[in-house]
Amino acid sequence: MKKILALVDDIYEDLELWYPKIRLEEEGWKVVVAGPEANRPYKGKHGYPCVATADIADVESADYDALLVPGGFAPDKLRRDANVLRLVRDFHAENKVIAFICHAGWILISAGILKGRRATSTVGIRDDMANAGAIWVDEPLVVDDNLISSRTPADLAVFGKA
Repeated sequence: MKKILALVDDIYEDLELWYPKIRLEEEGWKVVVAGPEANRPYKGKHGYPCVATADIADVESADYDALLVPGGFAPDKLRRDANVLRLVRDFHAENKVIAFICHAGWILISAGILKGRRATSTVGIRDDMANAGAIWVDEPLVVDDNLISSRTPADLAVFGKA
């Protein structure tokens, strides 16, 4: 069974976590949700709660096949956590899939892994992505080797399939 780690914190974009989580579970993946603290609920932008089953500080990329980074405003908080940045860099160094959407690019920017890579995001962080060296593309889905990115919840159908 394949395992994917999903990151969560308060004010995450509800659909950008739940849609891929459910889609991956339908495909037989085990989805582990990690937050700054395990076993506590995190409130989504639209009020939907998600209980983290793991603490970000306790997870290792070696235990997972891929990483899911939902958007919302949670990425702006999560990118300040050294453990989050370590995880992203480890997934990237191991050439494992990192799927990110909307504002989630902020975390990859802070991890320093976007230089020269094709990616997309919400237009709201387009300049941030470009200033980090990403080749920003306005498309519903951008796949560049191990990086999978989409712009907004409107792109979830293609993001989920990828």
